[in-house]
Amino acid sequence: MHEYSIVQSLLDSCEDNARENNSTKVLKVVVKIGVMSGVEPSLLQTAFDTFKEKTICEEAEFVINMQDIVIQCNNCQKESTIGKMDYCCPVCKGVDIKIIDGEDMYLMQLELN
Repeated sequence: MHEYSIVQSLLDSCEDNARENNSTKVLKVVVKIGVMSGVEPSLLQTAFDTFKEKTICEEAEFVINMQDIVIQCNNCQKESTIGKMDYCCPVCKGVDIKIIDGEDMYLMQLELN
């Protein structure tokens, strides 16, 4: 379960950001998870709830925003958002595509006190 190591890194990043901004508490943590990232949102939520105890994030709300797959077709040059792993352009049905978004996880926002 790599979600535990992801959450540990996330908590470390939250603490670093809070320290840099002279904050004593993190109120809200917002992440964006791509559907192709390999991160299971429910496991990430459980890991965050488990490991936030006795940290600067102990009272933080954890918000997960899911990112669909965004592709660019190399044939027609159109950019499209697809909800499932269907590797063809919805415009021209070409399969020569480049994935632009939906493969990673990002820390998008911290609300500090």
